[in-house]
Amino acid sequence: MEPERLEYFKTLLQERLSVLLTEARATVTDLAEGDENYADPTDRAAAESDRNFLLRIRDRERKLIVKIQEALQRVEEGTFGVCETCGDEIGEKRLEARPVTTQCIDCKTEAEKKERTGS
Repeated sequence: MEPERLEYFKTLLQERLSVLLTEARATVTDLAEGDENYADPTDRAAAESDRNFLLRIRDRERKLIVKIQEALQRVEEGTFGVCETCGDEIGEKRLEARPVTTQCIDCKTEAEKKERTGS
């Protein structure tokens, strides 16, 4: 991959990581401050439901943070954009859509087929 494209993806990943970490910090702060007492059980249930939904979203984002950090490590190691399965280059369109990917579209498609069939 050309150095300027590699730098583009590195910046893209760093910006996304920064946004996710900021949102995670805000969630922790909100949860720490959000210990409200509700007199109405319905209000309490709604607040708990909202909190659980937010925590599920943040858990998914936590997993994405790990993938972004791994992708940034691959940038530093010089393996970013290389399929971990076949060793070919991952297409830039695929990297644009999912910069944390570790497989080219052909290998990912094959892996998903195997997943569906249980092989």
